[in-house]
Amino acid sequence: MGKRKAVYKTKDNVAGYLLLAPWLVGFLIMWLIPMVISIYYSFTDFNMLNTPSMIGVENYVRIFTKDKSFWQSLKVTFIYVLLLVPLRLTFALFVAMLLNKKHRGLGIYRTLYYIPSIIGGSIAVSIVWKQIFGNKGVVMSLLAAFGIEQKISFLGNPHTALGVIVVMGVWQFGSSMLIFLSALKQIPGALYESAMVDGATSRQTFFKITLPMLTPTIFFNLILQIINGFRVFTESYIITDGGPLDSTLSYVLYLYRRAFNFFDMGYSCALAWVLVIIVAVFTIILFKTQNNWVHYETGGDDE
Repeated sequence: MGKRKAVYKTKDNVAGYLLLAPWLVGFLIMWLIPMVISIYYSFTDFNMLNTPSMIGVENYVRIFTKDKSFWQSLKVTFIYVLLLVPLRLTFALFVAMLLNKKHRGLGIYRTLYYIPSIIGGSIAVSIVWKQIFGNKGVVMSLLAAFGIEQKISFLGNPHTALGVIVVMGVWQFGSSMLIFLSALKQIPGALYESAMVDGATSRQTFFKITLPMLTPTIFFNLILQIINGFRVFTESYIITDGGPLDSTLSYVLYLYRRAFNFFDMGYSCALAWVLVIIVAVFTIILFKTQNNWVHYETGGDDE
């Protein structure tokens, strides 16, 4: 009996590894090996035309001491993330609460709200937004129709160009909305019934029941949106190309320029790993502080 169990266990393990094989191969080829190569290149002087030569931490020293564009792109990206994340999550939660009721054609509404998340990062949609807010776009035409003359478009003004990029990011709230909607449906209705019996107002119900029960979902969405925020590229590249005056120069766009405009691959790899570290720091901070504000249903001491 023991030998038969061992044979069956071995067969199960082999079957499991065979099923995992495509993922393992993809992980090695598409993720692990490129990561190791990228780390190596970040310590070299490599421009795709010469053989990489080891220069130690010189690329990292150059980033923090000599590169003004690095600090500008980091500033723009931080502002973008600080504006985008709370606005997108707030709007997504608001729409999710509206859809968390019985309406005719509810599935159609969900699909319509989710579409921007699917197509929002595409080049075609970025071109459309560029036309809408451009010099002869819809927004400028509407303002002119109401007698508000603007000599410079919103995309041509350094003070408003980033705002357009943020608005486009908030518009892509569909995925967060669906996650919130799913979480709202998991909240027991008995909690709301008890609150109504006790005479709780809608505001008290939201802050005392809905929000605490949603904190795990908020935590999950927060991490996803912070990561996505730091990865912004298509919008700033297609709509403004980092301008005007580098007011929309995102970190990834600057990294792209160093790599494919200046062929400074070693330096761009160093920039990439600085971004990885920044995102990792934010993620670690969120995980370390979650016990102070995230409430899990199964929390508590098991005795």
